[in-house]
Amino acid sequence: MMSDVRVSSLIAPSFHELHKRLKSDKSIGEVWCKGGRGSTKSSFVSVQSILGLIRDSEANAVIYRRYDNELRDSVYGQIQWAAGKLGVADRFRFMVSPMQAVYIPTGQRIIFRGADNPGKARSVNLGHGYIKYAWFEEVHQFGGMEEIRDILQSVFRGGNQQRIAFFSYNPPKSSRSWVNQESRIPKDDRVVHESDYRDVPKEWLGERFLSEAEHLQKRNEAAYRHEYLGEEVGTGLEVFGNVSIEPVDIEVHDTFRQGLDFGYAVDPVAFERVAYDTKRRALAICDEISGIAITNRMLDIRTPDEYKRHHTLADSAEPKSIEELRRDYGWKISGAKKGPGSVDHGIQWLQSLDAIVIDPSKCPLAAREFTNYALEQRRDGEVISRYPDKDNHTIDAVRYGMSHDMRQAKVSVTAGSLGL
Repeated sequence: MMSDVRVSSLIAPSFHELHKRLKSDKSIGEVWCKGGRGSTKSSFVSVQSILGLIRDSEANAVIYRRYDNELRDSVYGQIQWAAGKLGVADRFRFMVSPMQAVYIPTGQRIIFRGADNPGKARSVNLGHGYIKYAWFEEVHQFGGMEEIRDILQSVFRGGNQQRIAFFSYNPPKSSRSWVNQESRIPKDDRVVHESDYRDVPKEWLGERFLSEAEHLQKRNEAAYRHEYLGEEVGTGLEVFGNVSIEPVDIEVHDTFRQGLDFGYAVDPVAFERVAYDTKRRALAICDEISGIAITNRMLDIRTPDEYKRHHTLADSAEPKSIEELRRDYGWKISGAKKGPGSVDHGIQWLQSLDAIVIDPSKCPLAAREFTNYALEQRRDGEVISRYPDKDNHTIDAVRYGMSHDMRQAKVSVTAGSLGL
């Protein structure tokens, strides 16, 4: 039974003071849990959420991930773990359709939602009580605070009860990331908590985890500080210094391009709609369809008919997918032309623009990838003079969509144009 479990044995010492404060301080409305790999921040929030429901018989919780298909293997399993550790698993009924956990004695619920379906994310029907907790796991993957406020305004409506929003995340490398900037804004009801694996009992992590952390520390100090200590380690090697993250008003644009980078199991599909102002040499990334395990049929369902009628340039390495979208779903689509140096040329062309504006609520993956895309270094600190081929799906999609325009203004591929 839960009465026999010491909560301090389930949460790392770095969270003990925060746990006590949440029990007594009724002014707290936001808790930002930032930390590196193995910091146990998600374990803390899951334990705290279940305890809160059991202590308040009117309370319910809703837990969000950016994409619906990420829920089951992350926060859903995390809540099951917490219920088991607290000795109350037999008091919960866990269901996957719809995905929720029901506290059997009272009917209180923990509901799981993906933010990629805005209507479903905001629509939460309760049979009992009110929503006291909202948890945004991996919040850096969301489109920005505007998107989150929109959700919270829907689920935290009515009544004067205390409501708490939890935000857990590994801070992105770049200080320009919206989540890093947002967490630095002081608010009377906001608590920002930092943690890392060094405050966690070693037996919880295991020898393999610790040895991997030690190995990375020796091999790449900056990567270790970012991945394991949760530090912002912007290196000055960010590729796109011309990016700004802000809402885009599509009404002022009339010239659009569309690009598509295919993905499925590990890499996300990335469809990007871009407004291009040739006079101002400015690009506005204004809409996006992205996600893991998105079939061509699912992509077609999510894509507005207006976009399907507009010409899309896609990765020519996927001719079967291009043909399927054209033949079976009626897309106006073709493969982007590639050639030697096309990747470098495309990135350098994007670098040369006066501005790249990305709407964070509509294009969260693009906002994250363009902001954090950076050159890499060898162990000795020497900069690798080629662009990394990872976490660049939206960048590729934009390159494909803009490839006709790029050919009008070729940029020679030199180390100097890489900024080295």
